[in-house]
Amino acid sequence: MTCTYAFNGDADGLCALQQLRLSAAADGTAVGGELLVTGVKRDIALLERVQGGPDVTVTALDVSLDVNRAGLLALLDSGAAVRYFDHHFAGEIPQHPRLEAHIDPDAKVCTSILVDRHLGGRFRRWAAVGAFGDSLVDQGRMLSQEAGLSTEATDRLAKLGVAINYNDYGESIADLHVAPTDLAAEMLKYADPLEFESNSATFRRLANGYREDMELARRLEPSRKAPGAIVYELPDAAWARRSSGTLANDLAKAHAGNALAIVSHKTGGGYLVSLRVPGDAKVSAEAFCRRYPTGGGRRTAAGINHLPAEELEAFKTAFEEQFHVS
Repeated sequence: MTCTYAFNGDADGLCALQQLRLSAAADGTAVGGELLVTGVKRDIALLERVQGGPDVTVTALDVSLDVNRAGLLALLDSGAAVRYFDHHFAGEIPQHPRLEAHIDPDAKVCTSILVDRHLGGRFRRWAAVGAFGDSLVDQGRMLSQEAGLSTEATDRLAKLGVAINYNDYGESIADLHVAPTDLAAEMLKYADPLEFESNSATFRRLANGYREDMELARRLEPSRKAPGAIVYELPDAAWARRSSGTLANDLAKAHAGNALAIVSHKTGGGYLVSLRVPGDAKVSAEAFCRRYPTGGGRRTAAGINHLPAEELEAFKTAFEEQFHVS
C-alpha cells in the first residue's frame, strides 16, 4: 500500500499533516515511508502530481478541492482512496465511496482544526499552531486553553505558527529558508510543538529569517491609499516574496477595517497578489480574486497567482472602486 500526503506547505497544511502522522505513529502505523507532495504557498494544484492506483491512499490537506477537481477524479477513477481535509472554496463535492471529505469553508475554521476534530483533540497543541499560522488568533487561543496551556506557552505557539507560515511564502522553493518537506521531517521528531520551538535549530533559522525579513518589510509605505482600500507594492527581492503573505496579515491588523492588496513582483514577469478584507465587506476576498483567472482563496484572505504586468493599474483601480469607503 502506498500512502501519499498532498499538503499545502504553510503552517495550516504542515500542522494538519503533523497531527495525522503523529496519530498514525501512535497507533503503530509506520511513518516515514510516505510520499509527500507539496510546494510553496500558492502551489496548490497538487493532486495531478500524485500517482494513483487501487493500492494507493491519498490524503489531501489544505488545498482547494475545486482547484484539484480533475486530479481528484482521476485518482478516484484509478481506484485510489482519498481523504480530503480543507476549508477553502470546494464547489460541488463529488459523491464517491472512496472519497472521505472533511470540508468546511467557515471563516473561523482552518484545516488543522478540521483534523483536530477528526482526531478528537489528540494533538491539539499542533492544531493551535496551525490556527495561529492561519491568522485565526481567537481559535488558536481557545485550542491552547483547551490543551491546558499557560498564557506564556500560548504566546510561544502563536509565534511558532507565524514563523512556520511565513516560511512558505515565495515564488519557488529556492526563495524559502527551509523546504516544506524538510520542515515536515524536522517537525515529526516532536510530538509537542513547545519542544520543537525550544530545541530545533530549524525553528531558530525560521525565526531569525522571519525577523530579518519583516524588519525590511515594515519600512514600506503604501503605493496607493484610499479610505477603506490600501495597496502596497513590494520590491523585486527574495525577502519581499517571502514576506508578502505574513506582511498582508500584519497590515490587516494594523489597518483594521480596510481592504489590503499586497502586490509582489514575479521573477518571470507579472505580479503575485495577496488580498485581505474585513469580515463584513460586501464582497469577499475570494469572490474578488476569482474575477481573475488564477485567483481564489477564502472570505477574508485570498490571492491572485499571476497578474500580468499590463493589468496592474487596472487591478488597483478595480480594487479601490470595490472596497473604497465614502
